[in-house]
Amino acid sequence: MTLTYYPETDSLYVELRPDPGIEAVEISDGLVADLDAAGAVVGFDIDHASTCLDLSRIEVVDLPHPSRRRAPAPRAQKKQES
Repeated sequence: MTLTYYPETDSLYVELRPDPGIEAVEISDGLVADLDAAGAVVGFDIDHASTCLDLSRIEVVDLPHPSRRRAPAPRAQKKQES
């Protein structure tokens, strides 16, 4: 995830995934979600960020360390008929 502040427009972009957004949907006044081709959210654009957010502090709480991510459960193998 990447946070990018654009002072020239006073907007904050929260990139959730690096996939390209192909559609922008306004969630509420000043909050726009970018969607990928499948309709999944890839990021958020927040207008007037300096007036509605405290940009002086970013805190990360209880995110899992990448090395501690759980591996996907193994898929059940199909039985082969003899």
